[in-house]
Amino acid sequence: MTTTYQQMIFVNLPVNDLDASKKFFTELGYALNPQFSDENAASVVISDTIVAMLLTKPFYATFTGKEIADATKTSEVLICLSAESREKVDELVEKAVAAGGTASDKVQEMDFMYGRAFDDLDGHTWEVVWMDPAAIEG
Repeated sequence: MTTTYQQMIFVNLPVNDLDASKKFFTELGYALNPQFSDENAASVVISDTIVAMLLTKPFYATFTGKEIADATKTSEVLICLSAESREKVDELVEKAVAAGGTASDKVQEMDFMYGRAFDDLDGHTWEVVWMDPAAIEG
């Protein structure tokens, strides 16, 4: 029997306050993996194949020689997560706002797609999108 390799993505994000960021993401319903978390990093399990690594800025700096962007002022990346329904899109954005994040005023609404976005405590933008499975297959 052959096992299919599941490629994973680890999104590494610099954060100002690791404890506040851990609280934020657990309030969204995500779990922390203690095996890969310590005083410098927190491993946020988003799915079986997606992990957000929240890194203190000094620790993040050890991985790059580049200046660390201030995500509240500049944009370098938009992180987009799929959702199973329009209601789940709204639910996650509302949880993010209740946990201290900021919702974007922009709503993407088309016949086959619905999306909203929020910024986390450090200004990283997370888009949440539902796409009609029938439209994807067609």
